[in-house]
Amino acid sequence: MTAVKDYAIRGTAYQGYVRAFACVTTGMMNKMQKRHQTWPVASAALGRTVSAGAMMGMMLKNDSDKMTIQIRGDGPLGQILVDVDAGGRIRGYVQNPAVDLPNNAQGKLNVGGGVGQGTLNVVKDLGLKDPYRGSVNLVSGELGDDFTYYLTASEQIPSSVGVGVLVAPDGGILHSGGFIVQLMPGAEERLIDELEQRIRHLPSVTQLMEKGDRPEDLLRRILGDSLKITDRQPLTFRCHCSRERIDNTLRSLGKEELHRLIEEQGAAEVICHFCNEVYRVPKSDLEKLLQEAQ
Repeated sequence: MTAVKDYAIRGTAYQGYVRAFACVTTGMMNKMQKRHQTWPVASAALGRTVSAGAMMGMMLKNDSDKMTIQIRGDGPLGQILVDVDAGGRIRGYVQNPAVDLPNNAQGKLNVGGGVGQGTLNVVKDLGLKDPYRGSVNLVSGELGDDFTYYLTASEQIPSSVGVGVLVAPDGGILHSGGFIVQLMPGAEERLIDELEQRIRHLPSVTQLMEKGDRPEDLLRRILGDSLKITDRQPLTFRCHCSRERIDNTLRSLGKEELHRLIEEQGAAEVICHFCNEVYRVPKSDLEKLLQEAQ
């Protein structure tokens, strides 16, 4: 499968009364799918969250700002966690990647059934003393509706979110992306009604991407010639894990736990949740960490 260059865009329309975002995340979702071996329902749920996160990451103001999105549902997928920073670096995972469900009534992947009922939580590290925290109840579990509700209710910005993932028969990701359209204060009712009609009659994100639509095309279908692209950002899958971080984690266990680990297992194997990278720490390195802990 050809590698896809992922990116997100930001734009404005109608004299600034509308701001909009769109993205393609197909490349990084293929990497995540391979690393986590996600089955189709899990791939769709994770991909929708990743795309929403990529666009919300463009709303962060400072280069050092970071955001974590957590979907906590009672469905079989368990928790979905996505980290994103202002530079477009993203990582994420779904707690139970091997979930198989019958298609929903529309004949599509049953993401809502996989997610279930619960909450959508957003934590923003903006470099302040305390992080910003926002939380809403999930309204459908299909995630596009849930992010729409979060942005409208928690951040007080009337929004429409469309996200989609198309999974190939072999489990690979054919298309992944989405859009966010937001109304700024002072937008006229006529404009609001017009945009609602356009979005209501818009084909799904993946149908449009199958036809060749790029993020710019998705937004032009909604906003027409009024759209002005103001920013374009590359998106990359990147995890923060490293052998140094793993050593620090093991060191923090304390001398008693490290001693027990050496005696009972002789070595350690640590797997990163976010990227599924396996770190094997031999006995000699554990002994060195034990000496440092003492």
